Amino acid sequence: MKTEITYLGHIIRVDSGTIEVEVSNEIPSAAPIIYGRLYKIGQIGTFVKIPIGNITIYGIVSSVSNTPSKTDEAILKYSFGSRFLTVQLVGEKIGEDDFEKGIGTYPTINDEVHIVIEKDLFDIYGKKDAGSIEIGKHSSSENLSVYADLHRLVLRHCAILGSTGSGKSNTTVSILKAILNGYQGSRIILVDPHGEYSSAFPEAKVLKINDPANPLFIPFWLMSFDELAYFLVGAKPTDDQKPDYRLFRELVTNLKKENCNLKSGIVNPDFVTSDSPIPFSARKLWYEMNWWLNSSFNTTKKDEQNLTAAIKEDDGDAENLIGAKFTSHLSTDNTKPPYKSQHQEFYSYEKKILSRLKDSRFDFLFNPGDFKDANSDKDLHHLLNEWIGSNSRLSILDLSGVPFEVLDITVGLITRFVYDSMFWGRNEPYTGKNRPLLMTYEEAHTYLNKNDNNSYSKAAVERVFKEGRKFGLGALVISQRPSEISETILAQVGTFIALRLTNSGDQSIVKSSAPDNLNSLIDLLPSLRTGEAIIVGEAIKIPSRVRLKLNVPRPTSDDPKLVEKWQLEHLNNEENYKTVVTRIRHQKF
Repeated sequence: MKTEITYLGHIIRVDSGTIEVEVSNEIPSAAPIIYGRLYKIGQIGTFVKIPIGNITIYGIVSSVSNTPSKTDEAILKYSFGSRFLTVQLVGEKIGEDDFEKGIGTYPTINDEVHIVIEKDLFDIYGKKDAGSIEIGKHSSSENLSVYADLHRLVLRHCAILGSTGSGKSNTTVSILKAILNGYQGSRIILVDPHGEYSSAFPEAKVLKINDPANPLFIPFWLMSFDELAYFLVGAKPTDDQKPDYRLFRELVTNLKKENCNLKSGIVNPDFVTSDSPIPFSARKLWYEMNWWLNSSFNTTKKDEQNLTAAIKEDDGDAENLIGAKFTSHLSTDNTKPPYKSQHQEFYSYEKKILSRLKDSRFDFLFNPGDFKDANSDKDLHHLLNEWIGSNSRLSILDLSGVPFEVLDITVGLITRFVYDSMFWGRNEPYTGKNRPLLMTYEEAHTYLNKNDNNSYSKAAVERVFKEGRKFGLGALVISQRPSEISETILAQVGTFIALRLTNSGDQSIVKSSAPDNLNSLIDLLPSLRTGEAIIVGEAIKIPSRVRLKLNVPRPTSDDPKLVEKWQLEHLNNEENYKTVVTRIRHQKF
């Protein structure tokens, strides 16, 4: 076999899943031409093969040296001028069977090593299996398509990682389009914090915060009580022993129990808790707090201060945030009624809630159109149908209008609601395991930060990564800073698509998290071209360096054409920026 044109050298050391190869001095150059194609010897990341009978073992070159890794002075003198390759073994092919990751048979000393040529790569990649999608072309051959197993890509979860400008958004578009074009029953939710993706998916259903045509509504009453308390009044679960917190919970629970006759069905009030996703009026919540704080009574005894004992002059208007008016206790001496209310538990809460309700930035939560309360035209099943039942199959939830302080809660709400729908509908014919769903999280590091121990979105997304696959729910995270993402999430990622990463901390995270022990490939991350990625993990047959195709239309995350724009003259106008400032104030486009 040494006479074969592909012969490279022989094995001089075998160490677990790593071998060392001495390159034959008979090879005329470092870049021989084989069957009319140029192949480079000793390039980190290139493939070699070891034929052993009807078994062919494949490996990836991880390092190159002019000396063996373990040697003494005598051998060093003898070996000077030779070339040595360290190779990590990745998989094998038995006879005409398909390539499989993992090693069942190990090579031995002096076994021959050969260059992997294009034909060999086609044997590994060239056939599109049922249940796969094309994700790009192999960097060593523009004719060689690289495919990913769709089941493992989605349900074993995936991460797209890369520095700014490396091509993350384009890669995301490539993968999502491959899924949508290849599978008519697919469905995807894309959480888009910056509103980048609607331009790349003209057929998608785009729901946008504060958009008059296609508004995204996320009813506040979907929040758990902990989320609601934190958002409205800044209370934390650790406050559960405080009387005001307990009374607040009781008030919310009672308001929900009043609204159990819903369009999606009647709910048994005995099963209702403060966490139940049942509509109620936030304005009524404030009104009742205001009522108990400002009311006056004909008795000083707190237990006897109730609705019938109140001395009221005007009912007010909860919907318009006008509190009830009472005869002032200051109009008499303290020996005669009316007497001041003894119910002061909500003192610290009432004004905080009022300020939230008056803030127009939160209209998508407090004024969610047809989902406002129990008397509204629509219920949660309509909302679910808008998100995951649409014929477009891709729903883009544009969160660019969400104030940063509630982005965490908003993503948590979306995730938990979708997770619950997949869990409780896991055996239904139209959802759950019978129609899986992919959740895609752009700019994941902004709300899935590993250092934020109180993050509601992180807790919800971590649950998806840990348990979602059992109910047909997969996840894809996209980030430029993998070092900032929750370690729990990264530990559950089955496939990494890593584009150029220049930060050493980010590279280390990918190295430690990637399921394949191929640090040599990860070391190539700083030198990757734009739109080029290292792909490792369960969804791909063999770890590879891949070129992703350029998509048109593209997401709006592209860099501006700086030189072109700076060549233009711009005349000053005092009226400029008025629109911009108005948008800043309204938090609306």
